[in-house]
Amino acid sequence: MDWFPLDNLLCMLLGISFTVWFTLLLVFIIVPAIFGVSFGIRRLYMKTLLKIFEWATLRMERGAREKNHQLYKPYSNGIIAKEPTSLEEEIQEVRRSASPRELDANGTPEFDISDILCFCRRGVESIVDDEVTKRFSAEELETWNLLTRSSAHFQHLSLRLTLLWGLGVLVRYGVLLPLRVTLAFTGVGLLVVLTTIVGFLPNRRLKNILSDKVHLMCYRICVRALTAIITYHDRENKPRNGGICVANHTSPIDVIILASDGCYAMVGQVHGGLMGIIQKAMVKACPHIWFERSEVKDRHLVAKRLSDHVKDRGKLPILIFPEGTCINNTSVMMFKKGSFEIGATVYPVAIKYDPRFGDAFWNSSKYGMVTYLLRMMSSWAIVCSVWYLPPMQRQEGEDAVHFANRVKAAIAQQGGLVDLLWDGGLKREKVKDVFKEEQQKLYSRTLVGTHKDRSRS
Repeated sequence: MDWFPLDNLLCMLLGISFTVWFTLLLVFIIVPAIFGVSFGIRRLYMKTLLKIFEWATLRMERGAREKNHQLYKPYSNGIIAKEPTSLEEEIQEVRRSASPRELDANGTPEFDISDILCFCRRGVESIVDDEVTKRFSAEELETWNLLTRSSAHFQHLSLRLTLLWGLGVLVRYGVLLPLRVTLAFTGVGLLVVLTTIVGFLPNRRLKNILSDKVHLMCYRICVRALTAIITYHDRENKPRNGGICVANHTSPIDVIILASDGCYAMVGQVHGGLMGIIQKAMVKACPHIWFERSEVKDRHLVAKRLSDHVKDRGKLPILIFPEGTCINNTSVMMFKKGSFEIGATVYPVAIKYDPRFGDAFWNSSKYGMVTYLLRMMSSWAIVCSVWYLPPMQRQEGEDAVHFANRVKAAIAQQGGLVDLLWDGGLKREKVKDVFKEEQQKLYSRTLVGTHKDRSRS
């Protein structure tokens, strides 16, 4: 009997805590997300983190000077000092020391056994430090951001830094993670429930307006679940109905980043489980384009459905990531040509994340979706910039491949990314024969060029 007052007091305290928690969540996060406003708390939080990171860097630099050691451990990248030289120049350099050989009686170009050394050298360089594989690993930081997952290349961590790191662990896992998980479930739950309700409305105009409002509100809640601080540039170039929005791809949250500032028709494969429930609810309120697994490889069917969608000016712009896989936000890899064959207006978008606050790159071969999302929600924040580029159209006589490369180059230049010609599918697939044939043709042209030079002499 004596324990009842204590039990009542405990229940009352838990009730008050839950009420305060829910009120703060509603007032400072959910309501601002509904109306698309911000109190500036996240940007103040970001500035505070930058000050802490700067202080931590100064402490490590001081420790390095006192012990006369380097601040950073050597990186694995950049082992080979490469100079931008062509294959022809490399072959000429190897042959320079050897005596020039005469052409045969037919005057055809001659193969030299020393030419193999050039290909061996390039092969070894690619194995040790190639420009493709490292695009599928986390971007390396110049300063430590007080996360264990990014501390591999840093040393001289003093006692104060260790205590600060411990405090950061308590804040991230004890305060931020529960709050973010709550917001994530709230955003996804509202998206499923509200889009299902909107899907029953018969009035198309009212249905479209409510659908846009629901999608924007739910995606903004999900953005806050990641403490995402996004800066949008050149909003006058935002994608419009009847067009296709293409962007570089770093993470599954790219969709949330873009959809929190505008509504899009999503394109993707039909899934099961929770993702399937979300897809079915979303398509009831908005004409998203979902393909069955058997339909994904049918290029003509995919192109037809995309073409039919963009012809209807009343439908939302399609959001597509032409790379087809996630890249670590240091470069842009080959764009698949399918979305550029339709003939619609293309709205390029460049997305650049700031890795100092958290690595947004999803290494799908290393982390599952749940593990990846937990890593995101236990990071300090997700900070990124989004640039809306002027719309681009396919020029007369321009094929889809050249159009895709032109759009890719514009995105890379605006986002400060490296423009690569390699296919992102190399993450899981072998090199296609066409790339091997290109190297063979390049060597053949080199031999022919050498033959012409000798003929002139």
